[in-house]
Amino acid sequence: MYEVDVPRREAGPAQTFAVLLALLPFLLFPLAPRAAAADAQPEVKLSRQQAGAGGDITVSGSGWRPNTLLMMLICGQAAPGKGVIGGTNACANADGRAVTTDTKGAFSKKMPVAEPPKPCPCVVHVATVTGEQALVDAPFVVAGHPTAPLPGPTGGGRLAVLAATRLEGDSGILVFFGAPPSRRLEFTVGNLGSEPVKDPVFQIGTAHGVFAPQWEEQQWRGTIAPGQKVLVKLPVQLSAGAHGDYQISVKYGTKVLAEQPWGVGRPWGVTIFWILLAVVVPAAVFRIGMAVVDRVRPRAHSNGRHRTVRLRRRPPDPGPRSTTTTTAALPWFTPDSAPSDNRSTTKGHS
Repeated sequence: MYEVDVPRREAGPAQTFAVLLALLPFLLFPLAPRAAAADAQPEVKLSRQQAGAGGDITVSGSGWRPNTLLMMLICGQAAPGKGVIGGTNACANADGRAVTTDTKGAFSKKMPVAEPPKPCPCVVHVATVTGEQALVDAPFVVAGHPTAPLPGPTGGGRLAVLAATRLEGDSGILVFFGAPPSRRLEFTVGNLGSEPVKDPVFQIGTAHGVFAPQWEEQQWRGTIAPGQKVLVKLPVQLSAGAHGDYQISVKYGTKVLAEQPWGVGRPWGVTIFWILLAVVVPAAVFRIGMAVVDRVRPRAHSNGRHRTVRLRRRPPDPGPRSTTTTTAALPWFTPDSAPSDNRSTTKGHS
């Protein structure tokens, strides 16, 4: 067996350059789409800029992360660049839609138009659900929905409660029969900051027992200058039939300013109503049933025909009857008074 040694030939600079030049397109082109996707900004386009509740619009977008779950909502009290004031509480969450972007970061989906719980200006809020946060607010007009100006920024203002809170007012006699109890929450606040606070938005929370408070936003109209204190009055209302111990809280921003207990009596009028209903209704049903039975009860009848039975009036009693019986004598027979007389009479004739 013979072995032949083949001398190795080292690649020169010209060959190396040719190889790199041939591989350059494969190295650069896969990276180009990734770089473009990373530099692209999420965009949202609407098929219509205005629509009424009950209609629908088509929301499309591009520049999003590929294969990403997005949530689309119609929100009130919002504007592009300012965000949604109040978060998702100002959005029509029940009519929102979810969509997943394709491999190029684009999507297109139809969603219904619903009125948000807050007044317009409104937007179509599109945001990522998982991963890195990204969102876009596209301006949109819900036809027929009320419009109100956005609350002004609080700036450097800082509010604090300077006096104890109190509940004023009376709910009225209807609360005794289950109407919603209502009061007026009054508290004095002062601006401890360096800038005025215009139209502050407070959150009123109602808690019952061990349950967490349910918060409701209420806006107070007015401007509180730095160092100024004002008396704030906000309405508070519970649900119908509420009773027991409640805790009313006031929050501004993320800070709870004050808490106030509220004891609500039991609506005994409702209990009395149900007791009367339980007594009156069975009695009325019994009376109606008896009337129906008396109406349909069969009368005395003859030959299958109904007739009315009339009672004859009894004649008056003539008195005691005589016990003596008078026997009329037959013409051909006269009884003898006694057997002895009968014999004597016979002999005399003979």
